[in-house]
Amino acid sequence: MTNGQTRTCGLIGNPVEHTLSPVIHNTLAKDFGHNLVYVPFKVEEGRIGEAVKGAFALNILGCNVTVPYKTDVIPYLVQIDSMAEKIGAVNTLVRHPEGFKGYNTDLPGLYRAMVSDGVTIEGQQVLILGAGGVARAAAILMADRGAARIVILNRTVEKAKALAGEVRGFYPNVLVEAAGTEDISAFQEEKAYLAIQATNLGMYPHTERTLIERPEFYRAVHTGYDLIFNPAKTRFMRLVKEQGGKAFNGLKMLLYQGIIAYELWTQAQVLDEQAERIYQEMKRNG
Repeated sequence: MTNGQTRTCGLIGNPVEHTLSPVIHNTLAKDFGHNLVYVPFKVEEGRIGEAVKGAFALNILGCNVTVPYKTDVIPYLVQIDSMAEKIGAVNTLVRHPEGFKGYNTDLPGLYRAMVSDGVTIEGQQVLILGAGGVARAAAILMADRGAARIVILNRTVEKAKALAGEVRGFYPNVLVEAAGTEDISAFQEEKAYLAIQATNLGMYPHTERTLIERPEFYRAVHTGYDLIFNPAKTRFMRLVKEQGGKAFNGLKMLLYQGIIAYELWTQAQVLDEQAERIYQEMKRNG
């Protein structure tokens, strides 16, 4: 029951109506006995600055930030974490005395999801499909966690080359390359690659789309990670599985980015069994 001591956290974005984040945070608050509620806040275009200022004035403990504001929110923060600065995107705001500090929990969320699924990054050859903001974050995580080689595949190869150059700038000792999606003949080595699907192709309602269709490409993939979670089984995932690889969706990434945000807000430590129980609840609500 809420009372005068209740703290509020929330989600800033547009749209926010179908978010699963309240499942994560309100379940955790109940588990820990924290007097905290989490609610979605729809913010109209052009009003992100007002939203951040208003949240601070209203004594909001912290917020998640989703599309389209992960970059737009940055000028309104008093601090930004170094990894979020590298990525150029913030998805979590943590209250400080003078304002909010921005973090990106998507990256450590993806890492914890992969660890949970038994997927290693260190020493891997990694293919990243796409060259947008999500691909940038995925490439930085792969480099930061010791991937041996990263290849960014995109329809517009110039964008892939630009992103590869940025990642090399941060991690000069990591081999980062770029290629066009028509130039996949080099990736034929059987089950040699971890592939990260970092575009919005295949997202509901356009569920039968993916960046690369050719089955021979997927024979080279031992594990495919689609960062989309709706639908639960994307075309990319089906193509990976049809060629004998393992495939995962982005729901656990969503789970763990939320868990890490909750830990930042409350200094709690979420246990594996709590995470698994919330994961099952998210699957039921998805």
